[in-house]
Amino acid sequence: MFTKGSKEDENNLVPKVPSPPSLLSPDLTITGNLHSDGEIQIDGRVEGDIQSDVLIVGETAQVNGEITAESVRVHGHVTGQIKATSVSLAKTAHVLGDILHGNLAIEQGAFLEGHCRRIESDKKSSDGPINLLVKGGVKSKTEHPPKKPVAEPAKA
Repeated sequence: MFTKGSKEDENNLVPKVPSPPSLLSPDLTITGNLHSDGEIQIDGRVEGDIQSDVLIVGETAQVNGEITAESVRVHGHVTGQIKATSVSLAKTAHVLGDILHGNLAIEQGAFLEGHCRRIESDKKSSDGPINLLVKGGVKSKTEHPPKKPVAEPAKA
């Protein structure tokens, strides 16, 4: 009736509890890359790339590097590319770099110097034929070019 299973079986049945957010205080400087599957709040200085699920850049924070996350909320300074599904810039944000986003919100007063480009995560590479813009309209890449007319012999 009761069986004693291995510890591995027990660990697989226990639901994963989310870990508390990682906090980097204002007096902390980190040189190197950060990676977390959870939430990071930065109030200090980071010199390196950051990858996390949720990232909050506090008002006193300075980040120099590329940010990749599901959700990013910027209140402080970021120098580098931001790539996230959801990006929000608060009025105190100062961003120097491109933003690749699914959703983007920018409060009045936020500073942004860079390009913003929407990215689609569901897009497939083979969605159909590629269309090329040609003088006079759109032409499918799979079509053959029109045949040149054969010159008629000159009549004397």
